[in-house]
Amino acid sequence: MKKPLQISQNVYLIDDHDLKMEERTGTYVLAEDEITLIETSASPSIPYILEGLNSLGISPEDISYIILTHIHLDHAGGAGLMLTHCPNAMVIVHPKGARHLADPSRLIQGAKAVYGDKFSDLFDPIVEVPEDRLIVKGKGDTLKISEKLTLEFLDTPGHANHHLGVYHPLTKGIFSGDTAGIYYPQLDREGIEFYLPTTSPNQFDPEKMLHSISRFMDLGIERIYFGHYGMSENPAEAFRQVENWLHVFLEEAKQVFADENQRIRLVENITKNLYDKVQSHLRKQGLADNHHIYELLYLDINVSSMGLAHYLMKLNGGTH
Repeated sequence: MKKPLQISQNVYLIDDHDLKMEERTGTYVLAEDEITLIETSASPSIPYILEGLNSLGISPEDISYIILTHIHLDHAGGAGLMLTHCPNAMVIVHPKGARHLADPSRLIQGAKAVYGDKFSDLFDPIVEVPEDRLIVKGKGDTLKISEKLTLEFLDTPGHANHHLGVYHPLTKGIFSGDTAGIYYPQLDREGIEFYLPTTSPNQFDPEKMLHSISRFMDLGIERIYFGHYGMSENPAEAFRQVENWLHVFLEEAKQVFADENQRIRLVENITKNLYDKVQSHLRKQGLADNHHIYELLYLDINVSSMGLAHYLMKLNGGTH
């Protein structure tokens, strides 16, 4: 296993090997007086987090807080299991997410709808978070984790209604979860800076997403700490690309939805059209068609297509 990366002042990144993929989902470690984790990924990632903490010389008993940007299982599914290793930690979550951590039955049901028979392999076990270990934080709330650092919480819907943004004033950085999209550091190494929106089901709302992104811009941030994956020090370019691709995602999805023949296999056809667009874009930038990133891109686009399909069906009164 590769060691955690120090990516800014007292901020480390552990690769969670989510979905058995490197550089898919990360856990951030804030090595302050009150040691704080941001995200846990799903339960199969917990051994990687524990190993990463060990390599940083941090005991799980030393963790004070585990912050979840939102409760989708690839960000929060392992929180209950992680707590069994962290007897002194509290879990911080959006007001709309707390009850689903205490009773994850609806989370499980939703993930099974997306991942089908792969669910158990990817997410088990999902352990309930005891209610007395939960702290609710919302818009305007703060959390002091050292004399110099107080984190600030923002309500940032668009990807999900139960989504927090976490502002780190010392580094002028935002832990954006999934609201501001996905960053692909694998492509950076090929000389291609690339970001996509993530529009997964079932609370995707493009207007709310754009509004949340504008809130990030208003903060004058200099860094984005992405849930998927890593830090970008070029927020203006990240926001530009995410907004542009969000427009492309919506237009392609609407065209498929408007064609009765294509609508029969709605998600499949949206996925194909978007994947072709993304591949064409990357091909023009010199990326080989057999690059390993395409496996991850296809997965991300397919899940985003499910959310686009759900959004359009909801917009059209459930017509399918």
